[in-house]
Amino acid sequence: MATDESSPPTTRENMRNSSGGEVPPIAVTEGARPLAARSFLVYFRALRHRNFRLFWSGQLISLVGTWMQSATQWWLVHRLTHEPIWLGIVGTATFLPAFLLSFVAGVVADRVPKRSMIVATQVTAACLALSLSALTFTGAVRVGHIVAFAFLLGTVNAFDMPTRQAFVIEMVGGEDLMNAIALNSSIFNAARVIGPALAGFLIASTGEAICFLLNGLSFLPVIAGLLLMRLPPVRKREARPVWHELAEGFRFVGRSPRVRTVLEAVAISSIFGMSFTILLPVFADQILRTGPRGYGLLMGAVGVGAVTGALRLAGRTSTRGSGRLVALGMGLLGVSLLAFSLSRTFILSEILLLAVGGSMITQLATTNTLLQRTSPDEIRGRVLSMYTFVLVGLAPIGSLLLGALAQHLGAPWAVRIGGMICLAGSIWFAWQIPRVRAAVRATGT
Repeated sequence: MATDESSPPTTRENMRNSSGGEVPPIAVTEGARPLAARSFLVYFRALRHRNFRLFWSGQLISLVGTWMQSATQWWLVHRLTHEPIWLGIVGTATFLPAFLLSFVAGVVADRVPKRSMIVATQVTAACLALSLSALTFTGAVRVGHIVAFAFLLGTVNAFDMPTRQAFVIEMVGGEDLMNAIALNSSIFNAARVIGPALAGFLIASTGEAICFLLNGLSFLPVIAGLLLMRLPPVRKREARPVWHELAEGFRFVGRSPRVRTVLEAVAISSIFGMSFTILLPVFADQILRTGPRGYGLLMGAVGVGAVTGALRLAGRTSTRGSGRLVALGMGLLGVSLLAFSLSRTFILSEILLLAVGGSMITQLATTNTLLQRTSPDEIRGRVLSMYTFVLVGLAPIGSLLLGALAQHLGAPWAVRIGGMICLAGSIWFAWQIPRVRAAVRATGT
């Protein structure tokens, strides 16, 4: 597939990124279509592409439902069991498929038409949400059902994530890639505000089942947007054995110190930092004493911070200084989690979660952009599947670890330990930046 708008010719100068290495021809630097640097429209320039407008507008509704179901799921597990370890088990079931299937999913993402794959994953996710809603409406739902549905949805997401991320650059090209990723992140995290807040209200007033039902219906707009896209014919690739294609992706990562180092940083944050959300029901119920509405607001605060961070990134027109941004985001995540674990007042906890959300999106959106701009078209899906693996596939380790620590030491200490490790990881990454730049200059990768 290709973007729906033509890209300008690529020169050797604009094929060189800020670290001195070559990037694929599709990753054209900003400026081919001049935009006023201070113009408000610069924050939304990726919406010039019709296909991306359809994709983005469909996500506006669908992601609210997704976050509403996520928050409801964690609350329902807590209500049924009142044991933190079950939050860790459900978190593991959610993320385990990414651990097992991410690399194969990357091969699939490079082989099949991406729109068809995404439509299939959205239809399947809708059916799962509606089925869980039916079980909850009838009162038959048990924690075992939630574990099973979490695993099935995780399997869907294992194939959806690398395909969806590789599809973005095909909709907008390299020129508007960072902006498109930032805009996707902004609505993802705006939904992270609205969805849990709405879930908290609905849980308190009507129960959990309606949240799952509304999520199932919310997939309809994104499916419609995908079907309305106008896409060029897909060039067929010669299918080789899966093992050969997997090895090709691993060889690329092994040769690229930049890709390897940013993936290692994401792995640290995924395991020790970002899994803290599974413990928010414990904080809301037992530490801050705010109940389901307060839980929804805590989840929403993470989203507000992330939206703010995403919009700041959307205004960037260059990837220069991206390594420092990754280190900054990772360090701020660690400090914010440390402070959150010590807070015993609701307002202060909300403020600290704003910082947590902003730091997470700063690290992840910048990392995603770096990986896509560095990866050749023909293996981009496999590289992004490795990103999915370290971000989502390693999360079961974090979920089980934090759940077990919370069971034995308490939720605050579990979050505190994770924050300290993320802070140490940011110092390590900042120390690596000059070494990576030197390696890129020497090898060109």
